[in-house]
Amino acid sequence: MNHPKHAGYYEAILQLRPATAPILTFISEELHKRPDVFISKEVEHKYGMDFYISSNEFTKSLGQKLKRKFKNNELILSRALYSKNKMTSKLLYRVTVLFRLKE
Repeated sequence: MNHPKHAGYYEAILQLRPATAPILTFISEELHKRPDVFISKEVEHKYGMDFYISSNEFTKSLGQKLKRKFKNNELILSRALYSKNKMTSKLLYRVTVLFRLKE
């Protein structure tokens, strides 16, 4: 797939704790609906996975969809100042969405 952004580009991080098969399948299905959004990096951790995703808005909406679909969970959104748009002087943030299944 040819993306206009460079390979390491990301706007948001989706953190899954734990990364179960049904959750990974759901995320894969949602990504296939949006050809303009891509995962630039996947990092496996002892307790889950992190996905570096090219769209803030998509990642936030995916967090909300996960919260509705899977029961007994916790969703935490945070953001960090990343840059400033040179043309508009608008502040640009990177979003982190933590989705945790409670046991």
